[in-house]
Amino acid sequence: MKIKEKIIEVFLFLCASITILTTIGIVVILLYESISFFGSVSIIDFFTDTKWTPLFSEKHFGILSLVSGTFLTSAIAIAVALPVGLTIAIYLNMYAPKSFRKTLKPLLEILAAIPTVVYGFFALTIVTPFLQNIYPDLETFNSLSAGLVMGIMIIPFISSLSEDALYAVPKSLKEAAFGMGSTRFQTAIKVMVPAASSGIIVSVILAISRAIGETMIVAIAAGQQAQFSLDPTIPTQTITSYIVQVSMGDAPQGSIEYKTIFAAGLTLFLFTFVLNSVSFWIKKKYQEKYE
Repeated sequence: MKIKEKIIEVFLFLCASITILTTIGIVVILLYESISFFGSVSIIDFFTDTKWTPLFSEKHFGILSLVSGTFLTSAIAIAVALPVGLTIAIYLNMYAPKSFRKTLKPLLEILAAIPTVVYGFFALTIVTPFLQNIYPDLETFNSLSAGLVMGIMIIPFISSLSEDALYAVPKSLKEAAFGMGSTRFQTAIKVMVPAASSGIIVSVILAISRAIGETMIVAIAAGQQAQFSLDPTIPTQTITSYIVQVSMGDAPQGSIEYKTIFAAGLTLFLFTFVLNSVSFWIKKKYQEKYE
């Protein structure tokens, strides 16, 4: 039995190590290729120049153009997903019957299972023409429709995780609020949401990370023109869509143009790493506070 237990323990340890080793491998590759890239391109220009044209004859390597596109589409997505997702979470927790909650919540989570390429074509063929009827000057490729559809895509991240956080709030708090004469809405807004704020904040940060890392929706619907602008009606390019563009063969492997995808990937990794670290810190802080 001891030998079998030891074998199982080693096997489980190896399975747990896969994620760590994979992350280390990704970081090593990004750092190695990025160091080679920054040997030819000034890191100061990389983070301060507002033009990104590594595939043009006149080359500029200013990542700010891609960062602005990534920020804009992600901001639009969160502006859509946060109020809708939080409203759904409050409804499921405070108003919906248990049977309806058990049915609706899995249906909402199906949105997260739809391939993102489907969302991309939905944004390009349905959402954009609809918005053009309202705003005729809207270009065919734009960050507005991409951001709106990204928001729809990440609604389950906020609604499901926020509802779990609300469900974890002790029932005694809810009952005490009702006992003092509070309505359901007052209990939800003034008692439940503040008590579950740590989980809700974590869900929002994870949703932002998901939006920042989205590829196919922005590649299809937002266009591939890197522009340093916060105008949602014009084409834009995000870090992920640029990586897709170059990875499809637009630059010879080993060239400085090809190495830009590793520098861009490292920048994206740092953004998501910071966001995930912040969410972990917030969760840990609130757990210590209430223990």
